[in-house]
Amino acid sequence: MALLRIAALAALLLLTGCGADWSEPHPAPSAVGALAPGFFAARPHPEATITPAPGSWDAVRPSDGYRVVLVTSGSDAPTKKLVAAVEDWAGEVDADLRTVAITHPHDLVPGITRALDMKPDLIVSAGNDLVDPLALVTASHLSQQFLVVGAELAEPTHNVTSVDWPGASFRGEGLGTSSTYDPATFTPERCAAAIRAGVAAVLNGLTGIVVWL
Repeated sequence: MALLRIAALAALLLLTGCGADWSEPHPAPSAVGALAPGFFAARPHPEATITPAPGSWDAVRPSDGYRVVLVTSGSDAPTKKLVAAVEDWAGEVDADLRTVAITHPHDLVPGITRALDMKPDLIVSAGNDLVDPLALVTASHLSQQFLVVGAELAEPTHNVTSVDWPGASFRGEGLGTSSTYDPATFTPERCAAAIRAGVAAVLNGLTGIVVWL
């Protein structure tokens, strides 16, 4: 019986991607490395847009044990590429990544709530379907940092940072999809840059803004 319990626990950890016990005390995360000149000219005000110089975020990574929950919804190609980029980044920097994959529209807000309940250092969202639910939830959880890749919230609070580029500008159903939206712009290279630049901004306290690539 004991062996069965151990096997079941191992299977659960494999399915969820869980490693360390997140209920244990956890040091506040910090940036390892520094932003290069050109990431921003002057410290941006809330809801501002900055256009970093390409690669100015390359030297920045999170400190050990960075806890990230990826919330994703959608089976479209852009979302899949964003998910792959986040997973690759997490492996490269040894972040502790867990994923909440939402498959039903009625589960969008509950799925974000499940991510919040894990109390990660950062919640990353991938998929346009999450934009409106995030707008409902994020303002009520100001101590939790969120990073939206490949889309943005129309009126983000200081804890929501977005990374966008020409062709990736969805801002919610109320505003509709921009006429410049182009799924072909979600290349692996652009998605990789998005997660890296976005995390670099968050780790350096540049939050509540749009990072435009």
